[in-house]
Amino acid sequence: MTTGAPTSPYTARRRPSRLRRYLPLGIAAWLVLEIWLLTLVAGAAGGLTVFLLLVAGLVAGSVVIKRAGRRAFRSPNEALRQGGSPERGGGNGLMMLAGLLLMIPGIVSDAAGLLLLLPPVQKAVSRFGENALDRSLRKAAPGSLGNVFQQARMHRPDGKVVQGEVIREDRSEPGEQWPPLTR
Repeated sequence: MTTGAPTSPYTARRRPSRLRRYLPLGIAAWLVLEIWLLTLVAGAAGGLTVFLLLVAGLVAGSVVIKRAGRRAFRSPNEALRQGGSPERGGGNGLMMLAGLLLMIPGIVSDAAGLLLLLPPVQKAVSRFGENALDRSLRKAAPGSLGNVFQQARMHRPDGKVVQGEVIREDRSEPGEQWPPLTR
């Protein structure tokens, strides 16, 4: 009978998540669908039409990204100038994502980008994203991002919270001055 050291849970190989397992397959299927739809449109309406669709998507996407970027930088400045606090998000991130989807060549990505420009769709996607982030932070394992705010504080035995900063001074030799002075 051999007895070895117990296996640590950190050395055991974890199964990849569903997202990590199926994301490459989803991206490949999306690319095949985009190419297939572009060839269908080219066969029905001609190559020039496909080229014009791709250029129009590129121009529209760049305009949307530029506008969302300006709004993202303008909104906090105006709010701070008026003495308030800047609003959280404001939908600029989703507008930039919509612009990026419009810039990516393809019909499916253009349709998704155009849908994401609609305010009701933006609200639904934003709500879904917040709920998903909330769920993942609640079930996060200790030592991960889930309890990052608890890790940033030291709790004393009497219940007081002491916030501080650790400064580490490494010295090579006992008599050497740290940091070394350069001449």
